[in-house]
Amino acid sequence: MTSGPLYHRLPERIEAHVLLCWLALLLVRLVEIETGCGWERVRDELDRIHPVDLRTKDGASQAVTKLSAEQCKLLKALEITPPKQV
Repeated sequence: MTSGPLYHRLPERIEAHVLLCWLALLLVRLVEIETGCGWERVRDELDRIHPVDLRTKDGASQAVTKLSAEQCKLLKALEITPPKQV
């Protein structure tokens, strides 16, 4: 997801923006190294995980769509506990 250009005038805001961009790039590279996959593939695969709100007369809860084998593999490689499912 991209947005329009950001214009900073204050030096501390420019430095903060550069730092955030550098951290984002670092996280992307770490994900690529840990999974052995390109960022676009990881992002697209994990973006298919959707939360589901469940409401009954007894109350409400939240779960996620069923995970594919590829999604489970990526989460395991990143040492992320998969979200609970119904």
